[in-house]
Amino acid sequence: MQEQARPLAAIVEGASLQLEEAHAAREVAYPLTRKVVQSSANAIRAAHRHDFPQSRVLLAQAQGQLQQMLEALAGHPDIYYAGYVSDAQKEYAEAHATLAFLSGAALPGPGALKVEVAPYLNGLAEAASELRRAILDALRRNDVAPCEGWMAVMDEVYSLLVTIDFPDAVTGGLRRTTDQLRGVLERTRGDLTMALRQHALEGKLAEFQEQVRPDPLIPPSPAGVGE
Repeated sequence: MQEQARPLAAIVEGASLQLEEAHAAREVAYPLTRKVVQSSANAIRAAHRHDFPQSRVLLAQAQGQLQQMLEALAGHPDIYYAGYVSDAQKEYAEAHATLAFLSGAALPGPGALKVEVAPYLNGLAEAASELRRAILDALRRNDVAPCEGWMAVMDEVYSLLVTIDFPDAVTGGLRRTTDQLRGVLERTRGDLTMALRQHALEGKLAEFQEQVRPDPLIPPSPAGVGE
């Protein structure tokens, strides 16, 4: 019995050390994921303000935090593939895509961002949904010029993502995210169509008023003349 007790104790001790290492890695990584999410959310807000330099600064912070997280989880795939890591990558990808859509910069792919494909695609869908906010903000400023371009981006993202047909376990629930984008897309299309019609009507009314406005160089007719 004593011969068997020693290897069993060694096995348990080794397992305990591995769990201690995994726990230590998680304690480092989890706060970093929260920082990535926070930096990414602030980058999105800056992009909506058209403060693109500040958005890039915040994304650089998120990139550093993401890299620290990856280093902390090296050798711990069970923790790396936990949900909160994927959520952080999704937010980071969403922030990059939102900045690209609003600033007209090139859209980086998942390899360039060092994120997994599933969270990247989900982030792409949510970035397209963010364009609704950009369109509504522009309409409130009576700036319709960029709206149709952003609407076209929303259409393109949805049209591409809806073709991806894999189980949710593989895509991270992309089908649900794409369905949500479709709802946002249709509401935005309706709002934009109404706003463009109103804008066109206002333009025609202004043109008509300009045509019927009296010429200041022609004096008004004397009272009673022509009666």
